[in-house]
Amino acid sequence: MYIIGYKCFNENLTNKYGFKFEIGKLYTAHGTIKFGNNGNGFHLCKNMEDTLRYFDAFKNSVTIAEVLGSGKIVESFDDYYEYYNMYVTEKLRILKILTREEIINIELELNLDRVERFLSGFKLSKEEIELFKNKFNNNQTILQYIEYYQKGNIDAFIKKRGSYNG
Repeated sequence: MYIIGYKCFNENLTNKYGFKFEIGKLYTAHGTIKFGNNGNGFHLCKNMEDTLRYFDAFKNSVTIAEVLGSGKIVESFDDYYEYYNMYVTEKLRILKILTREEIINIELELNLDRVERFLSGFKLSKEEIELFKNKFNNNQTILQYIEYYQKGNIDAFIKKRGSYNG
């Protein structure tokens, strides 16, 4: 059994624990495959933007890779935060590193919920912000996400109220 998904790394292809990965090499976890911080195996997400939950792409440069997970696979859902299609696998191979342009182009074509998660977890350049503003210029929620997460406008989600003349 196998699954193709995405995994986020530090810029130098290390994971959160400092383990260095290489493109094309097959990695195997030994022991019981279990999801979570105290789990065992290789975590990946079916949706690229969900990988950002595990790395702070606002403060640090990250690398996002397309990966192949195989062997024993355990699926996890976080209904509370609406993260789905997260997996931990026995084996992992990095298929390719996504360029920044590929990442942006993929996200520009996704549904609104996924774009919102992306905007809340990945720091865009001014030019990239304009791409999203132009694409979603009629969607107030996406524009608010851009204002709040990308531009730091803490008032972005405050409703503007008219005066009451009653």
